Amino acid sequence: MAGQLAPEIVAAMLRLIMSHPALPVSRPFVFGLCGSQGSGKSTVSARLQADLNAAGLPTAVLSLDDIYKTKAERAVMARSLHPHFRTRGVPGTHDVALALDVLSALARGEPAPLPRFDKARDDRADRAAWGMAPADTRVLILEGWFVGARPATGTPDPAPLNAVEAEDAQGLWRARIEQALQEDYQALFVRIDALALLAAPGFDVVSAWRTEQEHDLRALSGGGMSDQDVRRFIQHYERLTRRILDEMPAYADLVIALDARRRPQAIQIRA
Repeated sequence: MAGQLAPEIVAAMLRLIMSHPALPVSRPFVFGLCGSQGSGKSTVSARLQADLNAAGLPTAVLSLDDIYKTKAERAVMARSLHPHFRTRGVPGTHDVALALDVLSALARGEPAPLPRFDKARDDRADRAAWGMAPADTRVLILEGWFVGARPATGTPDPAPLNAVEAEDAQGLWRARIEQALQEDYQALFVRIDALALLAAPGFDVVSAWRTEQEHDLRALSGGGMSDQDVRRFIQHYERLTRRILDEMPAYADLVIALDARRRPQAIQIRA
């Protein structure tokens, strides 16, 4: 996340969690954090985790980015369903059971292995590299670009939004995404006690944010996608990202409207 994290973002999340009636009874209390690519979810999650730990609430972070299906599993999906499923990110490319296992272990008062994904290899990291949520974890921050998203209501518009969708001429890829979102992911999202949205000012800024991330990655490791690759990559997420920005403010517990530089412009906490 470029620039300095605005303190009022984490402060609002802390207020929501600390005053939430489910906090004393949920084990763990699941705080869902949704935000488009590049919106600063990882930075916010790390700061929120530190502040909750300091407040005496042991906290762990689980990202949707760490529960992707393996490269081999996505290759099978690409052959049997649609070639687009080789690209990680959209609903259907995650192993939701891994996240549910984390919640189940913590609910039993046991330590829970936290999966990790190696983006450099585009594959799940070896288990030795996984993290661990302690048995006394009180808060689990579940973060991801479509955390808490709901399935489409009615019949989705069949017209493609972009070049990637145009390559899905029969709509098979898009239909499978909706099916996965309606079935697998709702079993996870129903466990969320409070949901926050880092709301981008619009989908157009997402490309700039994601490109910025890749520039940082190239500076650190020498790897990463080209700007052209990024523009194509984010097209996989456009339809659902636009839906989230349109619909989630009506049901999220906390909405933080960001400007193009990720500065909060408005903060709304649902009563």
